[in-house]
Amino acid sequence: MKNLIKSTIAVVLFIFSGTIHAQKKAPKLENSLLWEVSGNGLSKPSYLYGTIHMICSSDYFLSDKTKKAFEASEKLVLEIDMSNPKEMTDLQQMAMGKEPLSKTLSPENLSKLDHVLKSNGMTVQQLDNFKLFTIMSLISMKSFGCNDLKFYEMNFIETAKQRKLPIIGLETVNSQMEAFAKSYTDTEMIDALKESSREETAKLVSQYKQENITAIYDAFATNKSMSKKTKEIILDNRNENWIKQLPGLMEKESLFIAVGSAHLAGESGIINLLKKAGYIVKPVMK
Repeated sequence: MKNLIKSTIAVVLFIFSGTIHAQKKAPKLENSLLWEVSGNGLSKPSYLYGTIHMICSSDYFLSDKTKKAFEASEKLVLEIDMSNPKEMTDLQQMAMGKEPLSKTLSPENLSKLDHVLKSNGMTVQQLDNFKLFTIMSLISMKSFGCNDLKFYEMNFIETAKQRKLPIIGLETVNSQMEAFAKSYTDTEMIDALKESSREETAKLVSQYKQENITAIYDAFATNKSMSKKTKEIILDNRNENWIKQLPGLMEKESLFIAVGSAHLAGESGIINLLKKAGYIVKPVMK
């Protein structure tokens, strides 16, 4: 339960890596999880890093170029500051539903959810008091097929604490959960749960190990479980909100900015938005 609570927010997006359909794809970017941000009056570069949030220990890696960039940075910036006790308290509270799912879901949705859970070795009765997004995280974690998951953000937080680096979040648990609540109906969320599979997660992990951020973005942005409205709320709008904050932060000190890799590529991705704002953003290849 401790790991579930810590990782719920971080992993929700990664259940949406199912079969894609034809849409316009993002322009191809170089394969790199690490990007240097400079120019536009910055006295020091900052670094943007795309995470997969969690991964099996056997697949976990942190390149030398990333370690070097982190060592050169003066502040860690995450989607949410999970080192903040208040954020963890809020997450614990939001993980549980105000009423059991058996009372809030329609009979049809409850039946579909029970089918999904049983196929993953669980039942509605076991998870009746959780919110749907908490169940999404459980199923997402199981789709990795291992019991020794490692969490990138937690590793960065631990290292930052050792170096006594300040840690800040670009948003809060409450604001992120509000975004998810606006993005999906119960039916859409349960349908998305049905798309989660070990095969698709394995594909995502492979793309991540190749540092192929364009392929990761394409998988999310063109996923049949993600409508135009959902993409705008979960990816585009949040990217724009983050971009409003980053210039003032980067102006003061060198940042190591770690966010989900699906946020990096695309027309409305962090990389392109930073370029539009006048910054030089280039991949760090070695």
